[in-house]
Amino acid sequence: MKEVAYITDDIYLQHNTGAMHPESPERLKAINKAIEPLHSSLTFKSPIKVSERILELVHPLEHIETIKNVCKYGGSIDSDTICSSDSFDAATMAAGAGIVALDGIRSGEFERAFCAVRPPGHHARPMQAMGFCLFNNIAISARYAQSIGYEKVMIIDFDVHHGNGTQDTFYEDNSVFYFSSHQAYIFPGTGAESDIGEGKGSGYTANFPMMAGSTDNELLEIYENDLPPFINNFNPDIILVSAGYDLHESDPLAQLNITTEGIRSIVRRILDSADVPFVFFLEGGYDVNALGENVKVTLKEMVMD
Repeated sequence: MKEVAYITDDIYLQHNTGAMHPESPERLKAINKAIEPLHSSLTFKSPIKVSERILELVHPLEHIETIKNVCKYGGSIDSDTICSSDSFDAATMAAGAGIVALDGIRSGEFERAFCAVRPPGHHARPMQAMGFCLFNNIAISARYAQSIGYEKVMIIDFDVHHGNGTQDTFYEDNSVFYFSSHQAYIFPGTGAESDIGEGKGSGYTANFPMMAGSTDNELLEIYENDLPPFINNFNPDIILVSAGYDLHESDPLAQLNITTEGIRSIVRRILDSADVPFVFFLEGGYDVNALGENVKVTLKEMVMD
């Protein structure tokens, strides 16, 4: 059994995106309900509200101030990315979940962590909030991890939408490897196979776009055959995972035919790929019942030795 922290807070329910928005508080409520049978095997932790200094590991002060001002009165960054008066606090504590996870792992309190956060983060570019994301939670955590001794960080992103913000942040960086599987030709339109990084970061980005209708078999092939050589060659000190569950067959915002068992299988392969700490960050997933079940199977795999 592995010691696994589950990091969340009710502040995430106060991030109000408005009626009918797919990225709703109901997502987190469904997850928290679904994982109740696992409570005895998890360590529950609260996130912290990070300082602007931590946010500035990825986002310039100008971006932070823009988000703060839009949230202050409740408004929108774009038609998809909505803020309410509590959204800035929720977003800074979404970033803070990763900090708590990394500090806890570094101190030996637990070995793995799942950050059940809202708003999500992987679309947020250093100077642009988009795609429901205000700050890039996983990118901030990658930089923080490096500041406490994890020099080589690998980010694995299985959200159905490409994590353009994460890719942009590290595109010219050879100390962070970004690996993504995602559906091709949907939002945000990035993540081509030819996108492999630039400059000293060339070869440290790997994208695996999948066609609509792809099944478990196509996805498992990526995680069984394509991922391991990248991990072996890069030899990361820690692996962070953008866990977006909108690749599931039930999801209303995408068209992959991935089952819950398929998701369980790729999580298992990720966890078996290296003997390093793992931190998972909630990204997408918009069929709330499926989302709860998929996070539950993820946590089951994380707890297993």
